[in-house]
Amino acid sequence: MNALHIYNTISGSKDKFEPINPPFVGLYVCGPTVYSNVHLGNCRTFISFDLVNRYLRYLGYKVRYVRNITDAGHLESDSDQGEDKISKKARLESLEPMQIVQTYTIDFHNKMEMFNTLPPDIEPTATGHIIEQINTIQAILDKGLAYEVNGSVYFDVLKYSKSEDYGQLSGRKIDELISGSRQLDGQEEKRNPIDFALWKKASPSHIMRWNSPWGEGFPGWHLECSVMSTKYLGEEFDIHGGGMDLKFPHHECEIAQNHAATGKHTVKYWMHGNMLTFEGTKMSKSLGNSILPDELVSGNHKLLKKGFDPMVVRFFMLQAHYRSTLDFSNEALEASEKGYQRLMSAVGQIESLPASSTNEVDVNQFKADFEGAMNDDFNSPILIAHMFDAVKAINSVKDGKLKLGAPDKEQLIELMHAFVFDILGLKPSGQGSNRELVDGLMDVIIEMRTRARNSKDWETSDAIRDRLNGLSITVKDGKDGITWEVK
Repeated sequence: MNALHIYNTISGSKDKFEPINPPFVGLYVCGPTVYSNVHLGNCRTFISFDLVNRYLRYLGYKVRYVRNITDAGHLESDSDQGEDKISKKARLESLEPMQIVQTYTIDFHNKMEMFNTLPPDIEPTATGHIIEQINTIQAILDKGLAYEVNGSVYFDVLKYSKSEDYGQLSGRKIDELISGSRQLDGQEEKRNPIDFALWKKASPSHIMRWNSPWGEGFPGWHLECSVMSTKYLGEEFDIHGGGMDLKFPHHECEIAQNHAATGKHTVKYWMHGNMLTFEGTKMSKSLGNSILPDELVSGNHKLLKKGFDPMVVRFFMLQAHYRSTLDFSNEALEASEKGYQRLMSAVGQIESLPASSTNEVDVNQFKADFEGAMNDDFNSPILIAHMFDAVKAINSVKDGKLKLGAPDKEQLIELMHAFVFDILGLKPSGQGSNRELVDGLMDVIIEMRTRARNSKDWETSDAIRDRLNGLSITVKDGKDGITWEVK
């Protein structure tokens, strides 16, 4: 089996995965800021890293997966200006900030469960690590790489860049950043506009505040992930992930803070997922094409023709590589729905396949193809293409065109279950109970059609077949009776 290779943003190449302390793997993913309902772009990121987590475990690694909750310090502009996003939502709704945090943390967890993502091993919150953040700030101050002004503490980017490459992750150059920056109101206390806040003094109206050596204030957004990742994964760990929009400034600032505080390059592999579009246009509220997960499932959105099962949505997302743009459309979702149904139908029929004394199905080749795809930077679309090769083989065995030996049948069951359920994280539509209902209803319909055929009522028999065909269900009349499958 080829070794796993991961596209490492910081090197710009697919690097062989070699954990720092095998078989242990540290995986950190930037979690949501819980001030609103989680959006589809967030969901795609977390589904992508759920795939990473699942496959690493399949390979036998002992993964510690840490994904944080940002519940303070994330300002409106994603930098050092504006109101805290959570505090603003609390003010607008006349609620306590922690009520907002609780409401949207629950919503986030519900959506992650809906899309069948495994929970992280540790889910720290920013507000639960204020002391650690203060200690890290003090360490950076002691190194002379930060400065305090009027109760706020800023990271000195220019001083840091004299010995380290600030911008190495995003490819930004210091000179270009300086020339492209402008002095904003309230930022005149910075020595340079590109410096970023480690600690901000709280204004009189700022609700969320903590005591510190520099006065009452709150931590900088970038600092929170640096502190929480290193607390639970150590000063050096394997993988740090997040959306591509976090590459700069968030992750760039993390790198600088980590190195300034510890003297070490903390993360070995940086991974970034790409964004979503709808029919070729970036999703945004202003354009009216931003769709929430609940809307996608219910179909309650003006741009959607119908709703889609969460597992269909997950399957659709995994049909694109995590580093490529994923374009939503009704047609693409409907195509994925049919593909998902074909895959699940085939998997559900393996156990009932006849076992022969001879074998014509190369299960070992399927396994090599599946693992080869995933070892190439978690290439789920190629994996799924290979899985449909297996689906063709399964259907050929069912139709008597290929023979499947008993040991190979067991191996095929184990392989398909591992990759469909354990790695892709799919499960039968409707979470099982609805599947049983569908199977029961189909038994009734097939029985009615059998009676019609036995009575030579061809009109009713053909009508049942045609109506089912319109629902993407194929009925086959064979010597052993009537069978059905989803197209």
